[in-house]
Amino acid sequence: MTKKELLDRCARDREERVLLARVLDRLELAQCRDVPAHTAFLSPGEQASVTDLLNAWGRPRHLFWGGYPDSERKVCIFPSSWADDESCTAEPEGPVAAFQAKFPPEAKLTHRDILGSLMGLGITRAVLGDILMPGPGLCQVIALRESLPILLSQWEGAGRWKVDLAQIPLEQVVLQPAQVRTIRDTVATPRLDAVLAAGFSVSRGRAAGLISTGKVSLNHRVCQKTDRQVAQGDVLTCRGLGKCVVKEVPGQSKKGRTMLVLERYV
Repeated sequence: MTKKELLDRCARDREERVLLARVLDRLELAQCRDVPAHTAFLSPGEQASVTDLLNAWGRPRHLFWGGYPDSERKVCIFPSSWADDESCTAEPEGPVAAFQAKFPPEAKLTHRDILGSLMGLGITRAVLGDILMPGPGLCQVIALRESLPILLSQWEGAGRWKVDLAQIPLEQVVLQPAQVRTIRDTVATPRLDAVLAAGFSVSRGRAAGLISTGKVSLNHRVCQKTDRQVAQGDVLTCRGLGKCVVKEVPGQSKKGRTMLVLERYV
C-alpha cells in the first residue's frame, strides 16, 4: 500500500489527511535515519486516528506519551532501533517537558484563561499538552521541550496578573484525580442513544439528535449510528455536554433491562 492509498483509506477529511501525512513524515524520518522522532501533541481523537493509521501501516514501533500516566494530550514517539521506550521519554532527552507558573492566590484563573493567554503568544495548541491547576495561583503546563525557550521568555502573564515561571521536572507534576459523578441506571438495550441519554440526563430523542449531527464520539471516534452497541470500558464524549465512561455493565435487572454504572466527568 502506498502512502497516498493509506491516506485515502484512513483520512476522513482534508484536515485529518494533513495530520496523518505529518505523522507518516515523522515515521519515515525515524525509519530512514534511525533517529527518534515525534509528532506534536495529539488530542484523544487524534490519537485514535493515528492508531488506526499505524495499524493499517503494519503497526510500526511507537508509543504515546504526555508527560505523566493517564495524560489526555500526548505526542506519538517513534523510537530509533537502538533506544528503549524509557529512554525516549526520560529527561532531558525526551520531547516532553513541564513548567510551572505562579500567580497571586487571588487571581482565580481558569484553564481557559491560561490556554488563551498562552495561545496569545502565537503558538498553536499542538505545542501544548495538558494544563493542570493543582492549587490557588498555581498552574503546571506540559509542552514540547523545543518550545520551552519561547514560552519561558515570552509569557508574561494572564489577564492582569503577572506570572513567575520556572521549568520543573516531569516528576514534580501534581496529578489531580478527576471529579466524576456516578450514575446508576437501566436501559432496554445498551444502544448508544440510550446510554448517552442515561449518562447525560437527556431525553432519548435529544441523544439521537446529537448522535446524528456528529456531536458524539464513542472511544474518541465520531459515531453517527444511534444503534451502535456500547460495552464496559467505552468512553462517550459529546460536544457541549462533556464525557462519561461506562464503568460496569452488571447484568440484567429483574425486568430484563440492562443495568449500567456510568461515571460522568464534572
